[in-house]
Amino acid sequence: MSSGRHFGRDLVLILAAAAIGVSATTAYAVAEIVRQGDTDEAQPADAIVVLGAAQYDGVPSAVFAARLDHAVRLYKAGLAKLFVVTGGKLPGDRFTEAATARHYAESHGVPAAAIIGEDAGRNTLESLQAVGAILRARGLSTAVFVSDRTHMLRVLRMATDQGLRAWGSPTPDSPTDEDLGRKSQAILHELAGLAAYLVGGGHWIDDPAVMGNG
Repeated sequence: MSSGRHFGRDLVLILAAAAIGVSATTAYAVAEIVRQGDTDEAQPADAIVVLGAAQYDGVPSAVFAARLDHAVRLYKAGLAKLFVVTGGKLPGDRFTEAATARHYAESHGVPAAAIIGEDAGRNTLESLQAVGAILRARGLSTAVFVSDRTHMLRVLRMATDQGLRAWGSPTPDSPTDEDLGRKSQAILHELAGLAAYLVGGGHWIDDPAVMGNG
């Protein structure tokens, strides 16, 4: 009986310690997501890379347009000579995110010759793997990445794992930051995305619809 009580007590202590550990890890990850999202590291680099988001028949969503507007400002400020757009398309779409971004960037003053597209990636990881290959093939290794604040930590981790020297320049006026509810949802999405990536590559978690990119 005594050993049974001891086992029960030990089990409770183990479960309590595990819960504390998970809570502490989650709190640290949230703090890092927020810290990176509040840090603008824009500086001269080989390329500016814009992460794709939802598009509607060739028209970027509000989230995507905010990313592109920021990236165009960085390009016009002379930070890089190469402007890389990313993103494939969902079933039934006529246009890829990359094609939509290319058209938008050109219409906002980025020369067509400066734009390179990655149009096969179905999620952040696939896009960054393709971007890494594109830059390495050109003998390039540095890039400023543009996405939403909550997305930046995962983007930079993946880009670094591709052998790139990566800096983040978060979109300062993304709709994902407009209210606490939407930002909280984005942070939860990123926690899941980071966990999936660190554990096994993250392919399954990066559904663009989750972000509500409207």
